[in-house]
Amino acid sequence: MLKFDIITIFPKIFDSYLNESILKRAREKGLISVKISNLRDFASDKHKKVDDRPFGGGPGMALKIEPLIKALRSILRISNFQFPISKQISNSKFKKTKIILFTPGGKQFDNKTAAQLAKNCDNLILICGRYEGIDARVKKVIQDSRFKIQEISMGPYVLTGGELPAMVLIDAVSRQISGVLGKSESLEEKRFGVGVPVYTRPDVFEFGGKKYRVPRILLSGDHRAIEEWRKKIAKKTASRR
Repeated sequence: MLKFDIITIFPKIFDSYLNESILKRAREKGLISVKISNLRDFASDKHKKVDDRPFGGGPGMALKIEPLIKALRSILRISNFQFPISKQISNSKFKKTKIILFTPGGKQFDNKTAAQLAKNCDNLILICGRYEGIDARVKKVIQDSRFKIQEISMGPYVLTGGELPAMVLIDAVSRQISGVLGKSESLEEKRFGVGVPVYTRPDVFEFGGKKYRVPRILLSGDHRAIEEWRKKIAKKTASRR
């Protein structure tokens, strides 16, 4: 089982996506588990405040370090050390644990990264930043604690928070796990690559006085020729990216 732990200030955002379709079935089968931690539960004041103005001025707010580290300690079930986290906890228990920080400046996420995370990890802790981001010392604490950490960006753009990236990562990583898609052949990127068009019945669709046809090769019954056609299309698509 691959465990996903999410740290967020908006836990309900995940409800609909994680409780539908393939991810729901994967959770029911015990192939993945998803636990969501509300960062506000780790705030120390009565107002559950988890953000503050950044030093040096400027607009916006940033997530504070104390509740984030407390959340990590809770997820990792580490209580017998002083803040910051002791370096002595780096052992086999956490060998396959990785902490993900979603940030526009991180490594751009792709299918190769998804496959590596699925293969090499059994626990992914996803920190969903908000506003202007998170206190930069969080990363330093994690590194000093000798945990594996990876900064990830979903693309060359900036989002309002890390919740959407977390859902994208969970989806992309989960589908790499055997049994999640039902058949290993369902991983189209392993067969031909991404971008190969698909067609369904009817073979001729009429609309606006025009006929839209399925490519003849797909109706030929020649499986070898069809496979070569798909490989050719995939190669063209890859060359355009």
